[in-house]
Amino acid sequence: MKSILIASTLVFSLLSLNAFAHGEEGQDTSTEQQGGHAAASGRPGVAANVSKTMQIDMSDTMRFAPENISVKRGDTVKFIVTNSGKVKHEMVLGSIEELKEHAALMVKFPEMEHADANQVSLDPGKAGELIWQFDKAGIFDFACLQPGHFEAGMRGKIIVK
Repeated sequence: MKSILIASTLVFSLLSLNAFAHGEEGQDTSTEQQGGHAAASGRPGVAANVSKTMQIDMSDTMRFAPENISVKRGDTVKFIVTNSGKVKHEMVLGSIEELKEHAALMVKFPEMEHADANQVSLDPGKAGELIWQFDKAGIFDFACLQPGHFEAGMRGKIIVK
């Protein structure tokens, strides 16, 4: 009985990890491939269609600057994201529920790597970009999901009018 319980736990853990697995380099990371991850806010953007560029800084104070962003519905935004800290940070777009679930998973699997269109993960002192088209109005979320960062308040809002 004990071995069945252990096997069941292992299978459940692997299935959970697979549900939140991230695309590998060269794979399709379209919204459909992501299983709806961040789909509520829009979809991956195309560089040629960028209508707004925003600078985002991530720091070891566990904050984004700015924390609140306003864009227009239909905007394709290029986020130029900089990690000015001394530890790894990331910017992940998603619903607050998705981000909470994923943050909890990151605590269990801290070595999990990201490669989705709705995120950028950066080592200290590095910069990167994230291009996203916001095709729905509403208030959407972003966060750093490195273990402990979300819980420390490293998150923000995107208001789409």
